[in-house]
Amino acid sequence: MTASELPRPDNHVIVIFGATGDLAKRKLLPGAFHLQVAGLMPRDYRIIGSAPPSFAMTDEQFIEHAREASAEFGITTPDHPAWAEFTRHLSFSAAEPGNAAGLAEAVQRAEKQIGGNPRRLFHLAVPPAAFTSMVDMLGDSGLATDRSRVIIEKPFGTDLASSRALNRAVHAVFDESQVFRIDHFLGKESVDNILALRFANGLLEPMWNRDYISYAQIDVPETLTIAGRANFYDATGAYRDMVVTHLFQVLGFVAMEPPVSLSARHLRAEKYKVYEALRPLDVRHAVRGQYKGYRSEPGVPADSGTETMVALRAEVDNWRWHGVPFYLRSGKALGASRQVITLGMHEPPLRMFPVIRSDQPTGRRNEIVIDFADPGSISFKFLAKVPGPDMILGASQLAFRYSESFAQANALEGYERLIHLAMLGDQALFTSAEGIERLWEVSTPLLDNPPPVQPYDPGSWGPASVDKLVAPYRWHLPEDAGT
Repeated sequence: MTASELPRPDNHVIVIFGATGDLAKRKLLPGAFHLQVAGLMPRDYRIIGSAPPSFAMTDEQFIEHAREASAEFGITTPDHPAWAEFTRHLSFSAAEPGNAAGLAEAVQRAEKQIGGNPRRLFHLAVPPAAFTSMVDMLGDSGLATDRSRVIIEKPFGTDLASSRALNRAVHAVFDESQVFRIDHFLGKESVDNILALRFANGLLEPMWNRDYISYAQIDVPETLTIAGRANFYDATGAYRDMVVTHLFQVLGFVAMEPPVSLSARHLRAEKYKVYEALRPLDVRHAVRGQYKGYRSEPGVPADSGTETMVALRAEVDNWRWHGVPFYLRSGKALGASRQVITLGMHEPPLRMFPVIRSDQPTGRRNEIVIDFADPGSISFKFLAKVPGPDMILGASQLAFRYSESFAQANALEGYERLIHLAMLGDQALFTSAEGIERLWEVSTPLLDNPPPVQPYDPGSWGPASVDKLVAPYRWHLPEDAGT
């Protein structure tokens, strides 16, 4: 199915809070234009950018802001013939808690221009500290109705207590069916292809369990430092920034049971069962690292104990996965920027083969590797006979690559796909309130008693204890960082 064959949402008034910020510039405004060109925006809609009065823009300035954003970051750039039509849908209205009358008037005016009874979609592209006050504003001003939906960015709280408090504040204004907690990882084609790989192929699903899989890894290293984001990052750290909001979501797809259907209700139910089966994290199986030089970054306290890298072992204690360790790692200033899932298979008896090439690393010979950095790939690593007179085994690989197999013109960027689903009201790829609270619950031991941070060199793969964490296995990265 091409993008143009996907369902088209009802008519909408879309309000982007934080419209002058980085997320709107890099993702939301360019993404809306690409959706327009792909024929996936509503037949009639209005996008109202909003920010506090101190960041107010005229409509013309906002259109220019959107043009610059699409030129720099867009898949489709403003030289496309559809740009002039797209700008007709854009306007700006400042608002802040206690001062939303102008925005309410702008929304009502936009609805009259569209006619009928369009839906409202509010995207909170604002700092997490502002989530509650913005939701309260939507309720107090009357902007939130039974035809409204709200997109909330991560992080969804910082611990169990704060996530519960945020959910209570949101549910005081919106029903859970109206709430879309967005994680752009789940909008990736390559992440969603995990479902197709597992459940559409009779070759793999029978072996997707503890009888055949000895370990799993979800590895998302980054080469970037915190790059001037000290105010956010030092109060958050790698675990809250990446593991709860991204890596555990991917783990849910890898470990879930077959859903009855791909509907939101069934997918979210199976993911929640995985989270229910997660054991509370064992601090003894966690490593926190901090790259050398982090404390010299502008805005970082000289005695900061915030981790810039975290690696841990998680356990899903159910019939499918009992005894299979899930190793998760993410962090800044590491040796490569990758997004990789690795499933290591149990090793068969190899006594009949006299020689295995000396350059083959021990402990990892058969692997399924899913690279979910766009455009993504899936590879199977196995041993085969090396050509020659002797029975010598060497590593071989079968690979599927999206870039070589399907037309990339059909693809949507993660945010684009998720915003389209939010307009349709499809919550399948969004996180539920109970799911996020359960993840904070299993995280509590690590948050309450974190191990001290260990220094590591920028460009390395973290402290040496990261390798000890996965012993007797090995990380798929860095040996295959270039594949």
